[in-house]
Amino acid sequence: MARVKLTNVKKIYDNKVVAVQDFNLDIADKEFVVFVGPSGCGKSTTLRMVAGLEEISEGTIEIDDVVVNDLQPKDRDISMVFQNYALYPHLTVFENIAFPLRLRKVPQEEVFEKVAEAAEILGITEYLNRKPRALSGGQRQRVAIGRAMVRHPKVFLMDEPLSNLDAKLRNQMRAEIILLRKRIDTTFIYVTHDQTEAMTLGDRIVIMKDGYIMQVGTPDEVFDHPDNLFVAEFIGAPKMNTFKADLVFEDGEYYVKAFGAKILVDGEKGEQLKKQQTKPQEIILGVRPEHIVLAKENEGIKCTVRVNEMMGSEIHLHTVTDDETNLIVRVPTIGLTQKQRNDLQAGHVFNITFQGKVMHLFDVETENNLLK
Repeated sequence: MARVKLTNVKKIYDNKVVAVQDFNLDIADKEFVVFVGPSGCGKSTTLRMVAGLEEISEGTIEIDDVVVNDLQPKDRDISMVFQNYALYPHLTVFENIAFPLRLRKVPQEEVFEKVAEAAEILGITEYLNRKPRALSGGQRQRVAIGRAMVRHPKVFLMDEPLSNLDAKLRNQMRAEIILLRKRIDTTFIYVTHDQTEAMTLGDRIVIMKDGYIMQVGTPDEVFDHPDNLFVAEFIGAPKMNTFKADLVFEDGEYYVKAFGAKILVDGEKGEQLKKQQTKPQEIILGVRPEHIVLAKENEGIKCTVRVNEMMGSEIHLHTVTDDETNLIVRVPTIGLTQKQRNDLQAGHVFNITFQGKVMHLFDVETENNLLK
């Protein structure tokens, strides 16, 4: 059992700077939860409070139904992997991994067994006699993970462990963390500013801003049903297009009017608006770049290409409408003729459209989703 519960947790520095505000979260046994948000949002501070490396200003943190506010880090049965690896440069890989076992005076035979097991899982057996300076960044991170693994902790904490790696290594290590999670089967709390890591790793994602939780949900939930404009724009790459529009009610149906076009809000979203009896109003309309499609000439919304980013399997088009609104459009390259590709170059004009079922509607003042 490794349930972690944070109740009304707050962190204040120097009696004035609030880093974490009223944080409430219940993490289930063996769940993988990711804290994600921009720099300074309080995600690492929250993780460090769970670890016991930061004092809690208010609230309680429980691990296995035991309040750990006043427990030292060594007494919380947690392991933590840091962004900068935190390896001992004068020790071999073997001794770095074995270090927490040495502190607990584990018998030598058991030390060899646990280190060998961790090294095999992480694919670093051949490096056990090397010093950290002889390893690549990815290898050093594996050593840091191995050192945390050998303790068999109740809770595994990871603070931006991949941020110092290049893009290729990050992708590789992300896959290895997914496999590692299946093998060691414990509770994970993972901090990152990278929404791709959050979406691929987490059972649930905690999205933070300015010390507050903006939304907690599965990757599907936060992508498909963002609670507010911040979550909508933070999750997804390229980020969601957002712009002012009008929500109108005509002949028993809701429509959105934007760029001279009128688009029916159909499906579940239209039914929910009717059920809520949502009043017609100015809104912030959100549409993801991948949900915008090319339209026939003289139909839909006219756009001019400003920048064409060729990404291989798709093209990212940075466009501007006739009323100077910037839109990003993702166009799959499969099936495009050479003429169609030429027509999407900078300076060319083309038409786009999108369906009502892919639209996200936000209140202009509160920025909350109208369909929460």
